[in-house]
Amino acid sequence: MSKVIAEISMSLDGCVAGPDPSMEEPLGVGGEQVHEWVVATSSWRDAHGQQGGEATPESDMLAEVNDGIGVTIMGRKMFSGGSGPWEDDTNADGWWGPEPPFRHPVFVLTHHERETTLMGETTFTFVTDGIESALEQARAAAGDSNIRVAGGAEAIQQYLAAGLVDELLLHTAPVFLGGGRRLFDGAAADLTGKFEGTRIVDSTTGVIHASYKVKDA
Repeated sequence: MSKVIAEISMSLDGCVAGPDPSMEEPLGVGGEQVHEWVVATSSWRDAHGQQGGEATPESDMLAEVNDGIGVTIMGRKMFSGGSGPWEDDTNADGWWGPEPPFRHPVFVLTHHERETTLMGETTFTFVTDGIESALEQARAAAGDSNIRVAGGAEAIQQYLAAGLVDELLLHTAPVFLGGGRRLFDGAAADLTGKFEGTRIVDSTTGVIHASYKVKDA
């Protein structure tokens, strides 16, 4: 059976995005620092149709994780940054252009209905009836492949709070954002004793890549 893996990068002070996000700075002020490590890897660049990048242990880790993923779930703001009706969204086609890097089904959590959209090799399905429905559809599409909850913070918080995450993969960058969207605010903060560490990957950038799984009952 496929596993549900929540994966996200964050700062040392627990923020996945900086303060004051905007269309010009969708990750908030300073938020891009949290993701600089991944943009430098050869596996990320290859997935985005770019050349170069560094072949490091963390690049190998990304490739290994990505190879096992067959479906992605994300929040509306990770898809486009918007929150209102799609016709009012100036970035309604998302951040990735005509060839998104996923190349598998993606389920987008949203409050506003929209027809399923094919962009390049990626199919985006827009789910308006909650995280359980999105996961049910994701399982049907994933087969034996794993499902990644990719963000943002609110989407991961909801899945953690509902007890629907099997593994947690955190990339903690050595930066402080001093504010912004914190991953473990709200109901998801009550996770003490529920996860155990399984792996830490060597890093050339100072980023800590730590994997956790739900403890056996």
